[in-house]
Amino acid sequence: MTLVPIAPPDFDVDIDLRYATDNNFTEAPVYARADCYLHETAADHLREAIRLTGEIGYRLRIFDAFRPAEAQWKLWNHTPDPDFLADPRRGSPHSRGVAVDLTLLDGDGNELDMGTGFDAFTPLSHHGAKSISAEAQRNRHVLMGIMTTAGWDFYRNEWWHYQLFRARGDFPLYRDADLPRSMMEV
Repeated sequence: MTLVPIAPPDFDVDIDLRYATDNNFTEAPVYARADCYLHETAADHLREAIRLTGEIGYRLRIFDAFRPAEAQWKLWNHTPDPDFLADPRRGSPHSRGVAVDLTLLDGDGNELDMGTGFDAFTPLSHHGAKSISAEAQRNRHVLMGIMTTAGWDFYRNEWWHYQLFRARGDFPLYRDADLPRSMMEV
């Protein structure tokens, strides 16, 4: 298995896996456990993003990382919107362990204004949205600069989503059964 756990102290990040709570667009937990994983290659890129973030006095908060293929089906069955969710028949970069949804925290642990919340399925969530405040645009640019410098690609429709290049071509899909313990069942 090439998925590694993402958690302090090995990774200096704040973990807030929204799909393990009802604080997500489905308004119900999708995961039974809030376990955070990434493919080992993605974990190396995350380490670099953490380092770069710390150099400018911020921290990262992770909303989602590895997502079992079964969870991708749950999300798709709830909201089959290809502008914001990968069709599970193609496979999501999340289900390959090479995508992360995140934001920036200030020195006091507060989320920076990004113009919308996580999983706001609206054009205001697009990286190029102009109808958000200058501060939110600046914060999105800072996050994008950190992540792209650390080797991540961005998804144009979601300011919070970053994935490795060639995610679908170079990395296999993983299911819940591939984990050391299930994320989908208690």
